[in-house]
Amino acid sequence: MPVDHYENFPVASMLLPARLREPVEAIYAFARSADDIADEGDAEAGARLAGLDAYRRQLDAIEGGGELSEPMFLRLARAVHGWDLPLPLLRDLLDAFAQDVVKTRYRDFDELLDYCRRSANPVGRLLLRLYRAESARNLRDSDAICSALQLINFWQDIAVDWRKARIYLPADSMARFAVGEAHIADARVDDAWRALLGFEVARARAMMLDGAPLARRLPGRIGWELRLVVEGGLRILERIEAVGYDVFGHRPSLGRADWARLVWRATTR
Repeated sequence: MPVDHYENFPVASMLLPARLREPVEAIYAFARSADDIADEGDAEAGARLAGLDAYRRQLDAIEGGGELSEPMFLRLARAVHGWDLPLPLLRDLLDAFAQDVVKTRYRDFDELLDYCRRSANPVGRLLLRLYRAESARNLRDSDAICSALQLINFWQDIAVDWRKARIYLPADSMARFAVGEAHIADARVDDAWRALLGFEVARARAMMLDGAPLARRLPGRIGWELRLVVEGGLRILERIEAVGYDVFGHRPSLGRADWARLVWRATTR
């Protein structure tokens, strides 16, 4: 399986407390379907943006008590009102998805992290609201984990994103290591490419390890869930390194054999 910040949503997981499954699934359905509007199929950009605008109007209706058009939004409304979920976080997700429709290059790492702040970090913050664990320290560490997962997904999917005419590698990093877009177009894995991707993998790993203590602080099954997510992300980075950073010919993913390793690491680190 790949590491994706939505696929790492603990939807109906055996480790997720039963009381949280309904709101988690409601949030996941919203995020996943909105992401698909922005990213899947062959619709024109205008149609994608219009679809996301329709989602924004439904969030406005949830906030103001207006009419909701679909069961998914009725379910989301119950989660929002029942758990006091912050609607700005859901709007941030829509902003990030809309950005994907119109923006295909990133100037530097700070610009990329701003995207992660809206595309990934809201997921962790919403879960912390459900867990009633929104201390400043927890929010900081959650942001680090979620941004790291988003970055790992980018480095894992460089070839996939290129086919969508997108590059998430920061332009200043590419220039620093003398890597051009032709490297991606030609699937060229040379010393310059390996140096660039090694640098970005190290940044993602440092960010993940920086946030990882959150998994030890969260209690019980919730903490175990997060430990496995963290270990899964770190394992994908190892996979990228193991194929010599050739993410073109070998899309790094996790297989059945990795699960025992992840569980062992989650219990010992």
